[in-house]
Amino acid sequence: MKIFPGGTPPPAALSAAVTIGNFDGVHLGHLHILQRLKAEADARGLAPAAVVFEPQPAEFFARLAGREPPPRLTPLRDKLRLLRESGCVDSVRVLRFNRAFAKMGAQDFIGGILRRELDTRYLLVGDDFRFGQGRSGDFALLSAQTDFVTEQTPSILAAGGRASSTAVRGLLQAGRLDEAQRILGHAYTLSGRVVHGRKLGRTLGCPTANIHLPPHRYALSGVFAVEAEGRFGRRRGAASFGRNPTVEGGGAQKLEVHLIGFSGNLYGERLTVRFLHKLRDEEKFSGLDELRVRIHEDIAAARNWQAV
Repeated sequence: MKIFPGGTPPPAALSAAVTIGNFDGVHLGHLHILQRLKAEADARGLAPAAVVFEPQPAEFFARLAGREPPPRLTPLRDKLRLLRESGCVDSVRVLRFNRAFAKMGAQDFIGGILRRELDTRYLLVGDDFRFGQGRSGDFALLSAQTDFVTEQTPSILAAGGRASSTAVRGLLQAGRLDEAQRILGHAYTLSGRVVHGRKLGRTLGCPTANIHLPPHRYALSGVFAVEAEGRFGRRRGAASFGRNPTVEGGGAQKLEVHLIGFSGNLYGERLTVRFLHKLRDEEKFSGLDELRVRIHEDIAAARNWQAV
């Protein structure tokens, strides 16, 4: 799968079958769209391509208005990995969503992005897709174009409701990882490089890998049983994802993972962390001694946790 920034010409002479969206989480609803896109592309002799936005439009407009943006499920790198693993698209075009892009009219989007940059011949969008300045573009406008075919895909149901990124965010915030996984179709996962931290875990007898993540707001918070994957293979671990209220009391969310039974240098290595089960919420303890006891209890709970 190839990745192209906005503003570049079509990657090959082959015209494209295109789908557009945030694809935050790449859940089962997204997978349905991607699989249908792949089938239509194969039937029509087109190259299947996805278009995503960075930052996501809701994040951009929230920051522009001085509001806290909605939680992000998947940073761009993880999103691209999940799109690649779907096996449904040959390329992904990443469009930078900024002030200039937000002011682009619907007709300019059709002419500049769909025609010039992608050479679109088939377009598949969700039933709630809107585009262009003021969300003025819709399915009716796309369907009126005569040089490419536009089709809609209906909402997909999963776990008793509509498969949506909003639903997944709500379930993750509530700590209901099993239900979130049924909509995602996979365990909720984040990845990043191990960086140097305060090394407090080592002092407390339980060294942790500090995972660098892009500075988004994330839906998860608390202590979790996880599975971490790296050059060492796969290992069960206990992870803290939050703001460390006992020792810091604020700041950005941090992901720290203790790999059970592992000893070695992980600095600079990229780890993939799969969240299996929420053990508890974040707590502020009276001091490091109380924190040490609770961390060791968390590690034991993570070691012993078994999926039902």
